[in-house]
Amino acid sequence: MSEVQERAREDARYRILRLIEEKPSISQRELSQHVGISVGAINYVLKAFVDKGLVKLGNFSASKHKHRYAYILTPKGVAEKSSLTRRFLERKVAEYEALKSEIEDLRGELSKKGGITFSEKTHSEKEIKE
Repeated sequence: MSEVQERAREDARYRILRLIEEKPSISQRELSQHVGISVGAINYVLKAFVDKGLVKLGNFSASKHKHRYAYILTPKGVAEKSSLTRRFLERKVAEYEALKSEIEDLRGELSKKGGITFSEKTHSEKEIKE
């Protein structure tokens, strides 16, 4: 598996654990919509979380549908989510820094080529008036 695929899977695991922590009664369909992967993939990941002891299932007693579950993070799940959160944040900060550098390079190019600046507030090009 490539590094890009592994990062995408880790990001999905992080998002699933975060959503479960925020809303234990969340459905697999809702998880699928929020994370952007199929319901079948969500089901597979949740089963793996249960097998690894990261999540436990409980019947969602307030539901009219008794097949609905509440997903509860175990202490091991909370620790895993914290670890995933740290790595997710490190990746996003590195991506942000790389984008910031690329933006500065592009602004420099525009300025040298045609005296054009890029306004951060309006996200549009404006001619520099001399």
